[in-house]
Amino acid sequence: MKVTMSVMEAPTPSAVHLSDWQESYFAVTSGTCTPRQKADGYRAKILRIQYAWANSEISQVCAASLFKQYTEKYSAIIDSGNAETGLNNYAENILTLAKCQQSDSDKWQSALTTDNVFELKSRGPFGKFVPPVLKQDGSENGGVQCKPHVGESTDPLLPVDERLKNIEPKMVELIMHEIMDHGPPVSWDDIAGVEFAKATIKEIVVWPMLRPDIFTGLRGPPKGILLFGPPGTGKTLIGKCIACQSGATFFSISASSLTSKWVGEGEKMVRALFAVARCQQPAVIFIDEIDSLLSQRGEGEHESSRRIKTEFLVQLDGATTSSEDRILVVGATNRPQEIDEAARRRLVKRLYIPLPEASARKQIVTRLMAKEHCSLNEEEIELIVQKSDGFSGADMTQLCREASLGPIRSLQSMDIATITPEQVRPISFLDFESALRTVRPSVSPRDLELYETWNQTFGCGR
Repeated sequence: MKVTMSVMEAPTPSAVHLSDWQESYFAVTSGTCTPRQKADGYRAKILRIQYAWANSEISQVCAASLFKQYTEKYSAIIDSGNAETGLNNYAENILTLAKCQQSDSDKWQSALTTDNVFELKSRGPFGKFVPPVLKQDGSENGGVQCKPHVGESTDPLLPVDERLKNIEPKMVELIMHEIMDHGPPVSWDDIAGVEFAKATIKEIVVWPMLRPDIFTGLRGPPKGILLFGPPGTGKTLIGKCIACQSGATFFSISASSLTSKWVGEGEKMVRALFAVARCQQPAVIFIDEIDSLLSQRGEGEHESSRRIKTEFLVQLDGATTSSEDRILVVGATNRPQEIDEAARRRLVKRLYIPLPEASARKQIVTRLMAKEHCSLNEEEIELIVQKSDGFSGADMTQLCREASLGPIRSLQSMDIATITPEQVRPISFLDFESALRTVRPSVSPRDLELYETWNQTFGCGR
């Protein structure tokens, strides 16, 4: 039987599923579908955005932008109180974004308006970045939140903080989720030795951050500090301690996180880093191996590396920076002589972190052995300290770790799988003597001379 159709009729809601309809059919300017069908098309769009966000296919910032875009586009349909033009209860079991309520006139009227549409969206996965927004009274929501409490919500229709203007939302999320360090709290007692450096940092960094009302004008804190010295002396630990003791947000980055992971977008990442830090101030930006990022400029330098370096120097102390910003950049390096002159000028406080002295090495051994089962007395600890001259803090930790394996090695004749913890003997002085034969200092005397010379020329310490 041959069937012909002279007129192509538009599909009806009862015949075709909503998701199969063409995008153009639901356009606001379309004259083909009814206002009710346009409203249902809007609800389908909102549902797709909600689903993509809930499954982490798009970010919250992207979802907020789409919500705002479609809400403005369909505002005439959403806010209409007429049953013929407002959102109806079609496909209620499938599209659950709108709560349809029956009015006194027995006409269906949607509860979805431009004022409450965002209350229906998913909150998204826990820990999503929530950009700081300006409330309607002009105040802020307290800055960027990395992990909002359950039950918190922000209205994406509100304007985003001006400090994040022109910053790509994806880069902001990368800063918050991959660069911010949420480690355990660190106190000054956790750092052995370097008393002069700790006293200087308290004076010029921690106190001004705790009392910004007192440290103003010439007493204002510096914007940059350089910690230089042999590897393994606690420079990174000092950076974390600064953030903990001052109550500041701690950002820990390296040159590789800006140059290799986001190839071609390094300068944008630097700009995003400082923008987020301004929203989170007081903030501490710790840059490990800063010589890799701010090395001396030369003719053979790659253009992308030069742009990153220039952007960093501008953000650190340039025309766009404010004296009221409570952002501290702490750089750590083992090669201070390779740092660019412009960067060295901006890192006004350059503190030498030397190898631990005898008292500091004793403190390290005592603290580490206090957590272990050992039989060391005071005299044996003093001998260990004398024989470990020239060791860094990391070397001392490795020495104690190697000595702690001595009791295990003495059980080789027994089945390690069947022994009990009581059968493992205490760590003795003989274990440390054996460890001293295998663990060597990681810093050479020649390197120490270079650090001392640079400290006398550019350093701010003794």
